[in-house]
Amino acid sequence: MKIVCDKNMPYASEAFGTLGEVLLKDGRQIAPADVRDAELLITRSTTKINAALLDGSAVRFCGSGVIGADHIDIPYLGARQIIWTGAPGCNAESVANYITAALLCLGGKHGITLEGKTAGVIGVGNVGRQVCRHMRALGLRVLANDPPRQRDMADEAARAFVSLDRVLAESDIVTCHVPLTRSGSDATWHLLGADQFARMKPGVIFINAARGPVVDTDALLAVLGTRVARAVIDCWEGEPAYRADLLARADLATPHIAGHSYEGKVNGTAIVYRRACAFLGVAPACPFTLPTPPVPEWRADAAGRSDEEVLREGVLAVYDIEADSRRLKTSCVADDVARAAAFDAQRGAYPMRREFSSTRALLTHASESLWAKVRDLGFGC
Repeated sequence: MKIVCDKNMPYASEAFGTLGEVLLKDGRQIAPADVRDAELLITRSTTKINAALLDGSAVRFCGSGVIGADHIDIPYLGARQIIWTGAPGCNAESVANYITAALLCLGGKHGITLEGKTAGVIGVGNVGRQVCRHMRALGLRVLANDPPRQRDMADEAARAFVSLDRVLAESDIVTCHVPLTRSGSDATWHLLGADQFARMKPGVIFINAARGPVVDTDALLAVLGTRVARAVIDCWEGEPAYRADLLARADLATPHIAGHSYEGKVNGTAIVYRRACAFLGVAPACPFTLPTPPVPEWRADAAGRSDEEVLREGVLAVYDIEADSRRLKTSCVADDVARAAAFDAQRGAYPMRREFSSTRALLTHASESLWAKVRDLGFGC
């Protein structure tokens, strides 16, 4: 059995090699000829899974090792009776780590104290839930907004959610974690445009680690540096051919890698692999053993230091988010094609980033409140 896999999925060869003959290809380069005689197609978000790719193929099962599904033509797969799966929640902790690192980095660079400020989280699914937990661990008051969940009378947690208007008016930080949808009452395409930015609290920090088209780029640029004081952009309209003018003005700019922790990517592969095994009626045979982390321990003396200062030290030791931003900013050139190629190259060659849970915290003179924050951020203790 032939199986086509995105070469950027860790353990793809080891896992799917237990099921058949694996062809590894760059996700954006997978073509109809590659899948013509394949029965399984295993990808990430850069592959458009649709009729143009699959018509005339032998594909029976499609697996996407990411949380979103806007790159998949689900009605087409249904009409073709092709079974498909995503990997919901696989990189939720990775994105929460990214948001935490971004905020602590900005706080250190610009003298911003996070504790006591208000964070608005738009979209509280698998990712948003973890982001809320991290925000609270940083001492932030959290306002959560998720209309589909709020309409579910059985969802007790959603009863505390607030309107988008209230999130915009009261939040010192606004971060977006919604899927990209273009129709229906909860459509998210350009969810945040000129009207929404005009209603944000002056001086807000804005983060997009959801999907690029959730934000109207021109509307954001019109207020960036005034009403929006700081921007962290991981997802871009038109990517990989992202807007150079937005990159130049963003405090932190990264190539859609918020969810690219090693654990997050391995989780995506593992979820899809196990569902493929179930589809084929075979037992999983790949153990997915993680390597030793680059930062197995974090040692710090908390005496005479604020909790935030100590957390900043530990978080940025595990994840140097500024290094990711520097790489993208340095690679920016005027030529659209070359700029897009560099964007994809950085995603494909992304260095191993481990989650906070891979690092054990060894602190001295730490208060119980600090230990609670360290645990809530996921560090081993």
